[in-house]
Amino acid sequence: MQFEVWAPLTGRVAVRLDDVTYEMTRDPDREGWWTAQAPAADGSRYGFLLDGEETPRPDPRGRRLPDGPDGLSAVVDFGTLAPRRTPPRTTLQDAVLYELHIGTYTPEGTFDAAAARLGHLASLGVTHVELMPVCSFPGRHGWGYDGVAPWAVHEPYGGPAGLAHFVDAAHGAGLGVVLDVVHNHLGPSGNHLPAFGPYFTDTHHTPWGAAVNLDAAGSDEVRAYLLGSALAWLRDYGIDGLRLDAVHALADDRALPFLEELAAAVDELAADTGRPLFLIAESDRCDPRTTTPRAAGGLGLHAQWNDDFHHALHCALTGESDGYYADFAAAPFAALAKTMTRAFFHDGTWSSFRGRSHGRPVDRRRTPAHRFVGYTQTHDQIGNRALGDRLSASLSPGLLACAATVALTGPFVPMLFMGEEWGAGTPWQYFTDHPDPELAEAVRSGRRREFAAHGWKAVEIPDPQDPATRDRSCLDWSEPERGPHARLLDWYRTLVALRRSHPDLRDPDLAAVRVVHDEEGRWITFRRGDVRVCVNLSPEPVTITLGRNGVRVLACWEPVEAPGPDGRVRVPGESAVVLGP
Repeated sequence: MQFEVWAPLTGRVAVRLDDVTYEMTRDPDREGWWTAQAPAADGSRYGFLLDGEETPRPDPRGRRLPDGPDGLSAVVDFGTLAPRRTPPRTTLQDAVLYELHIGTYTPEGTFDAAAARLGHLASLGVTHVELMPVCSFPGRHGWGYDGVAPWAVHEPYGGPAGLAHFVDAAHGAGLGVVLDVVHNHLGPSGNHLPAFGPYFTDTHHTPWGAAVNLDAAGSDEVRAYLLGSALAWLRDYGIDGLRLDAVHALADDRALPFLEELAAAVDELAADTGRPLFLIAESDRCDPRTTTPRAAGGLGLHAQWNDDFHHALHCALTGESDGYYADFAAAPFAALAKTMTRAFFHDGTWSSFRGRSHGRPVDRRRTPAHRFVGYTQTHDQIGNRALGDRLSASLSPGLLACAATVALTGPFVPMLFMGEEWGAGTPWQYFTDHPDPELAEAVRSGRRREFAAHGWKAVEIPDPQDPATRDRSCLDWSEPERGPHARLLDWYRTLVALRRSHPDLRDPDLAAVRVVHDEEGRWITFRRGDVRVCVNLSPEPVTITLGRNGVRVLACWEPVEAPGPDGRVRVPGESAVVLGP
């Protein structure tokens, strides 16, 4: 077997394989690369010795880290992993995404335990599971955004074999799999990349310190490293798409942006394999160029999260107005109407949170609605709250049903966060498991300082390092069968089924969406082709004039009579109704 590693700044490299050391030689055809031949098989442990070091370091491109980020790598024979079942061919236009964290989806926190619950998702009707990051990180439990090995799978979840089995099980259940990957930084502990080469640069600075090197000397190899990792998830595990974390934090001044290069490579792989692969960006820029096709001068990503839609809906539901919610809270129904018809609220408008104008208008003539992902809750919007409280902690079942109606019948690709479909009573809090005591204390005290600025007492903030914080965040699987949870779950199933059975609800034409709202009356109604949706967030009944006859009730949270000859429909308080021909 050939072992190879990029280590351009070293004068000597060796590979230690099962306690035997093999000297490596420079590759004459690839500057900075070292190679060696050594006998190895699936599971063989190995690491690299740089410039006479006594302790080997894990392979930057290692696919398995059985003992964690500071241990040896292990050879993975992908031919021995789960067999490949035919993946579904669902496109983004027809997708309903479901964000899931392996470590808290079940108490066991493993791929196998999550796979055993895929039947729930299939019956819910979602099309894709969007996994939060599964790259290796120190400790057992964490959100995954402190990963330090972009090619390796977190061993406590089940390692490469567990991920392969999960993907295969999902495909067998008719579900696609999207994986959240992090290219903008690596975690603060267990990161061995700087010892190998210029993976980071001081040319730019980020909230996490030195930036990932996408544009300084040596960046060709760093970009190839990240691009190769992204393609490996899609190729070797059969994953169907990637969610790219916080792409606005990628510092990249090259003429060919890394994101454009990545999008082109994924499109090429999709063409070669005949699979509808896609990339979804998280970006706070409100820049339509993120998803504009490359031929039209954009980066060519396939969709992006739409936080503006979330913020407008959240303010309409809760009345919150702190921080970035302030601009949306001034007139939340108007903000929601704008996002539903123009995607971005901030499209060149003033942002009081940023102290400047922000965003750029979306060209609705050439930008389909499925370039944007819409949601009522995400891991960020729950977990970054002081107590990790979900909407279900403060809203009635009726308002939760209203929120679901807007997201699942609205113009964007809907995404649910695990447990929201039954109004989970469990929080989803910020938790970590840093083995380094100094880092653990820094994270604990830093989070308490952050929320002290907003009036919280230190004792009120859950300790991220306390195992109970993670345990509280696990879903309670007895809830979906009980009381109001079961009713809300049935409503979600109904809405997802309506979206699937009514093409108008998947119409990509943003310019065709019609919205009417009453800020004071706290209601909004919108039209998607021949489908009309009325949502009343007020506790009192409202009468809404639809302006046409001949529609019937397709679904309603509380009983609603079909409109009479005058085209008026009476919607009970905190309720929603979907009507169609």
